[in-house]
Amino acid sequence: MVNNDKGVISLRFNQDQGCFSCCMENALRIYNVEPLTEKSHYDADAIGSLATCEMLNRTNILAIVGGGKQTKYPDNVVLIYDDASDIFLLEIVFSSSVKAVRLRRDKIVVATTTQINVFSFPEKVERLYTLETRNNPNGLCEITPFLTSERHLLVYPGHKAGSVQLLDLANTEAGISSAPITINAHQNEIGCLSMDQQGALIATASTKGTLIRVWDAYKRILIAEFRRGTDPATVYCINFSKDAEFLCCSSDKGTIHIFALKNTQLNKRSTMSFLGTYIESQWALATFTVPPECACICAFVSTKAVIAVCVDGTFHKYVFNADGNCNRESYDVYLDIYEEDEF
Repeated sequence: MVNNDKGVISLRFNQDQGCFSCCMENALRIYNVEPLTEKSHYDADAIGSLATCEMLNRTNILAIVGGGKQTKYPDNVVLIYDDASDIFLLEIVFSSSVKAVRLRRDKIVVATTTQINVFSFPEKVERLYTLETRNNPNGLCEITPFLTSERHLLVYPGHKAGSVQLLDLANTEAGISSAPITINAHQNEIGCLSMDQQGALIATASTKGTLIRVWDAYKRILIAEFRRGTDPATVYCINFSKDAEFLCCSSDKGTIHIFALKNTQLNKRSTMSFLGTYIESQWALATFTVPPECACICAFVSTKAVIAVCVDGTFHKYVFNADGNCNRESYDVYLDIYEEDEF
């Protein structure tokens, strides 16, 4: 999701999608979503440019990985940083570049191109186990975000193309883990994946990006298939609403698609012909295109409102209804992520 013109390297929501981090060539900034306000600001001369930043809920704990043109830290090191005390609490070194980090109050998950590493946290930080994966250049993996969730799952690409693996993180001990369960989700490589906040639902998209599939994590069966479009696209982000009633996704087309998950009759439908066979497809209940038509991440701020944060620094909020009408709420704020002064 790099925007070389504007200097954005990555964007990432925290676990409840109420905040997001913005890693740039010249700074790291943390924003609250509603109201939209800047919470933390670090210039490159203080912290360097970063490839990724993972927040721990709304706490002062951040996991950062160096990257970009002004990096101060190697890309094979995860640094756990205390924003309130302005100190580094921990560093974990790997033999290859770190592609993603996921934090939970009791776990650190680190993805490299060919491995998923799980660590205990914050007391007695130790590697619980290492999982070998097929080539995973984007470090795709997700962990059930909260300790109060119904299930404690880790989801990541499986060994077979298009598959995902589910690992139960409950009652894990160092060197011991239950065997992961495999779901054959797509024919093409996995391009994006997500999990609802209870660990009950998993959403997947392939590198082709035309379909979003939703899986029951308990029964490991397909419960919904949504069509994003007919043209291939890179899906950047998939998120569930907090009650898992809706799902949204964004892609390199610059369009946000909103699907009804609990009441799928709300979704638009069409009949498509493939090799003489007619298949009914579920299309988005509502869509909106961000004005610059650029890469963005999206999330729900309420059951009927979706935000999009774009790599060009724009922030958008749309409210939709059961009829599929989607209206933009006016925002006068442009994320001033390319200047030294706060907005």
